[in-house]
Amino acid sequence: MVRISGSEARRVAGEILRPPISWQAWRAQLVELIDVHGQTVDQAVATFFEAPRSYTAEDLIEISCHGSPVVLRHAIERALAAGARLAEPGEFTLRAFLHGRIDLPQAEAVRDLIEATTLYQARIAAQQAGGSVSRRLAPLKEPLLELIALLEAGIDFAEDDISVAPPEEILRRLVPIIEGIRQLAESYRYGALVREGIAMAIVGRPNVGKSSLFNRLLEQDRAIVTDIPGTTRDLVSETAAIGGIPVKLYDTAGIRDASELVESLGIERSYQAMADADLTLVVVDLSQPLERDDFALIARAQLQGRHLVAGNKCDLLPNRDREGWEFSGIPVSALTCEGIPQLRQKILNDIAPHGAFEQETGCITSLRHEQLLRESATYLEKARGAVESHIPHEMLLLDLYAALRPIDAITGATTADDILNRIFSTFCIGK
Repeated sequence: MVRISGSEARRVAGEILRPPISWQAWRAQLVELIDVHGQTVDQAVATFFEAPRSYTAEDLIEISCHGSPVVLRHAIERALAAGARLAEPGEFTLRAFLHGRIDLPQAEAVRDLIEATTLYQARIAAQQAGGSVSRRLAPLKEPLLELIALLEAGIDFAEDDISVAPPEEILRRLVPIIEGIRQLAESYRYGALVREGIAMAIVGRPNVGKSSLFNRLLEQDRAIVTDIPGTTRDLVSETAAIGGIPVKLYDTAGIRDASELVESLGIERSYQAMADADLTLVVVDLSQPLERDDFALIARAQLQGRHLVAGNKCDLLPNRDREGWEFSGIPVSALTCEGIPQLRQKILNDIAPHGAFEQETGCITSLRHEQLLRESATYLEKARGAVESHIPHEMLLLDLYAALRPIDAITGATTADDILNRIFSTFCIGK
């Protein structure tokens, strides 16, 4: 698709398309893309979106060509020759923001939607693109504005010794705002998890089934699996969706005493992967007694932080051996899939904060938003301290206005040009 936006969009499109088009808003038309000699290059569909009811709130035309890169490049070159210019990264969304079509959190959500690697990520981004963050902010900003207006009025009537805002009334209004701002800032813990995911290292002795379990969690044959110990000698990484959360899995070299140089280097990388990972999955072989190296690995994972223990090859345990048998980890079979759903759920429970999925609507996924909310909450706490210390309202208002500015910066009401440039430069061309 070639997208043209601006007051000259119809004129530019008219020079590269045939037959002459009588543009009608929100109507698709079958057209021909022509070269400089008037020869047909492709048959396309052109759709006209008239300002202000378009994505950019400008006249906008979308030309849907066949997927040949040569045809698309020709369409762009013809449009440039007719007076258009190439869009900057994110310029279409930037124009939508500047024209009031969307606010800044919605614009940032467009980028998150494009970059989503799981359906769950896409759903959260779609909620934000629909204005969920702004809807969460509105009930907090409005009472803050009302409190500021009340105090301003109180200053106006100060000469008449009329108290329009006693300390108890100010605190009654202020405390819910502080709590709401802090709760929204706290939702970033989960929002960052949804957006960025986590890294999980799968470690264990050779031939315990790490690569098989890696493939099973990934639901594709990505790692080589053989009966030969030490097959995996380097890190193999791939991203899987577990409960909608992107989890980057690292299949590591089997850990043992090795004299061969290449295998030793692989083992060192396994230890490094454990240290760098957000979660370590230690795999042991349940078809044979656990060895000293198994317990050493589990102890090392415990020292380094969050970890799980999975006992693979549970399908090889005879039923009679399971009676009275206890294993503190999660019994699984990479061959038969037994225990794999339970392992996935255990991973999800371990990485996601308790009750996170119930608060997904309106959670924030941007570090910029989280920092601004923390800044606002800091000034609001200062304001509460000022009220409790009976500081004059003129000084209290300084803190309240300072708390309002970060909230406005989230929605773009008071955003500097350098911040806008930084945000939209991360977009792809054409958005």
